[in-house]
Amino acid sequence: MPIQYYPTFALALPPPTLSTAKQRRAAVELAEAAKLSGDDRHSSIAKLLKAGETGSGYWGLPKIRALYEATYFAGLRKAGMPEE
Repeated sequence: MPIQYYPTFALALPPPTLSTAKQRRAAVELAEAAKLSGDDRHSSIAKLLKAGETGSGYWGLPKIRALYEATYFAGLRKAGMPEE
């Protein structure tokens, strides 16, 4: 069975205070992650939310989910990931 790659590059993205140059770099890295993941979970926020942290659709307890929303998803939006 082939190894599936689930990039965690965006965990390092800062919250929505990215400069324009960093936004462009983040968009390039996002596109690369989408290619490497082997599925389409990185094509939109909605698909990533549905997939969950480990493929189960679960993003943790409400406090943890709030942290994901404030940092991870905010950074992905700033990098240009569409909502749908």
